[in-house]
Amino acid sequence: MLKYIGYSGIGIFIGILGALFGLGGGFLIVPTLNLLGVEIHHAVGTSLAAIPFTSLSAVIVYSRQKRIHYKSGMSLAFPSILGAYIGAWLTSYLSSNVLKVFFGMALFFVSIKMFRGKSIEVHQITLEELKPNYVLLSIWGFMVGILSGLLGFGGGAINVPFLVYLGFPIHYAVATSIFATFFTGMSGAIKHYALGNIEVQWLLVLVPGLIIGAQIGARTAKRIKAHNLKRAFAVVLAFLAIRMILKGLGFTIP
Repeated sequence: MLKYIGYSGIGIFIGILGALFGLGGGFLIVPTLNLLGVEIHHAVGTSLAAIPFTSLSAVIVYSRQKRIHYKSGMSLAFPSILGAYIGAWLTSYLSSNVLKVFFGMALFFVSIKMFRGKSIEVHQITLEELKPNYVLLSIWGFMVGILSGLLGFGGGAINVPFLVYLGFPIHYAVATSIFATFFTGMSGAIKHYALGNIEVQWLLVLVPGLIIGAQIGARTAKRIKAHNLKRAFAVVLAFLAIRMILKGLGFTIP
């Protein structure tokens, strides 16, 4: 019994971080399940099946806070679904290890830029005032989908920095990213369900904690100043970048 309470606690922790940084939580669910003995392909499939629950829980809070730019989120999400299938197909023809090293280095550079860059507070601009280039967002979403399918990472890691680059306050970028993650997670979950890669028993253990954690994370983000949230995101991004580089170099990392 205590073991399952502990697993629920892990789910809460992952849900908090996933909602707080707009990443969905997959960056922690996969290595956690793998360390607990779940085969890596099943860990990835189960993670993708869990992400929509985390995302939807956080989206409910962010929607009430009026921090989601829905048109931008859809511009990112729908092209990424097609891109993810193309990326998965390309894995049969391309070695992902070299790409992981170079892409990880690029992410690390982005994390440094984010850590040092200036921040826009939510009171400085409203959602209605944001006028991004939707064609550019759609192209970006498609490219993110390809990289996601090819390298096996969630799109939030680069969607958030890109939205910040386009002038979004970090709070809006995180909320919009988690909205987009719901659709991409659903797409990936359907594909992995067909492949038999989803461990239902682990979903039942983790999902309640993920939902609770996502609620806490989304509510906590509102209380954090943009400057601090942006720097915290940059630190998490640097961690993801280093992990990707090490995996690309052949180190055994879950």
